[in-house]
Amino acid sequence: MTDKPLQTVNPLTEKVLETYAIMSDEAAMDVVQQSHDAFLEWRLKSLEERASVISAIGAELRKRKEEFAQLMTDEVGKLLSDSRNEIELCASICDYTAKNGPGMLADEERELPKARGLITYAPLGVIYGIQPWNFPCYQAIRYSISSLMVGNGVLLKHAENCTGSGLMLRDIYEAAGLPEGLFGVLLITHDQSDKIIEHRLVRGVTLTGSDKAGRAVAQKAASVSKKTVLELGSNDAYLVFDDADLDLAIKACARGRLFNNGQTCVNAKRFIVTEKNYDAFVEGYAAIFKDATMGDPNDEATKLGPLVSCSQRDQVHSQVEKSVAKGAKIVAGGKIPEGEGWFYPATALVDVAPGQPAYDDEIFGPVAAIIKAKDDEDAMRIANESRYGLGGGIFSKNVERAVKMAATHFDTGMVNINTYTIASPSMPFGGVKDSGYGREHGEVGLKEFVNVKSITIAS
Repeated sequence: MTDKPLQTVNPLTEKVLETYAIMSDEAAMDVVQQSHDAFLEWRLKSLEERASVISAIGAELRKRKEEFAQLMTDEVGKLLSDSRNEIELCASICDYTAKNGPGMLADEERELPKARGLITYAPLGVIYGIQPWNFPCYQAIRYSISSLMVGNGVLLKHAENCTGSGLMLRDIYEAAGLPEGLFGVLLITHDQSDKIIEHRLVRGVTLTGSDKAGRAVAQKAASVSKKTVLELGSNDAYLVFDDADLDLAIKACARGRLFNNGQTCVNAKRFIVTEKNYDAFVEGYAAIFKDATMGDPNDEATKLGPLVSCSQRDQVHSQVEKSVAKGAKIVAGGKIPEGEGWFYPATALVDVAPGQPAYDDEIFGPVAAIIKAKDDEDAMRIANESRYGLGGGIFSKNVERAVKMAATHFDTGMVNINTYTIASPSMPFGGVKDSGYGREHGEVGLKEFVNVKSITIAS
């Protein structure tokens, strides 16, 4: 093989953790075949039997929480407390799916003229997931647990940065009783990945990543008539209306931007504040950012760990510099610190306008874009100008009006009212526009990769 091996590197120490050989084409195809072979047996298990294994996976995740959390922090630099919370979220997804999956996937009957109708939810086959590094456990759990509940086989191509996490998850699945090979981990290149998408035994593809990556994968999958679910980037807007509780808004918006070191598709990224509240919001927000202590992610006092890689930090800083060159002003942060570790400070920008990366694009790091709006309606207009549409939020004391604005006017897949949240097992997760399509979580997400069969029985 001429391909360079995969490496995981600790963002705090900049030292290599592990090196992994790239699979040969033959080995990768064997992983696909093994998942399919295991699927042929798994699909025959009852819904209750599958649910029992998924429940056991949740228990095994909790049993190995400290070990897994530490590995994630070492591989991608996230706060250890966030890593622990991520494992707990993943275990709760297993709990929810095991409890509710059998009922959601139960056969449904329909009355037909001179006949009886039956709708069944059958597994499709092997589902291929291409996942990023920012949530090493959650990104893989999110699609794989629902597919396993349905009765599918699952493949994972994880980001190079968290290769060890992908392999640990496979071990946890099998330790909990999942048939060996049903969940296959692929250590492959992008070119090899295209061959996996084309493989005759792969029946669906899901990707979480950039809109550019999403378009490439969707085109490849469409060329072989395979369904895709895409959860792509975003530039989530949080709107601070005239009647907002300003203290609540400032604290929640700051927390929403710094969560996971600012490297989350659904981080709060743009803060669109009405003229009435703008000056006070900027002052309070900048104060919190200036107090966001960078440091060792294993230290409980640390509020902001390192970014995942040097290239990621350079990209973030470049976007900040380009925004400033086009008129934005820095009110907190904005300078790369000296010393070891790929740190970038909590950075707040004002005078953010169209044409700047902070306004138009996603900045995948702890950089906030604060934008002034004339009034509530203008704030909503600015929010919807984005080519993205994953999540967003509204801060207003008039909750009924905020909900109506969210439901009727906010062009996103998810909206928070007077809070910042990430994900819930029961609530559909996904977006619109350049943020992708399809949903994960809840009943909608559970049924993305199923064969919905209509059976008509003559009476």
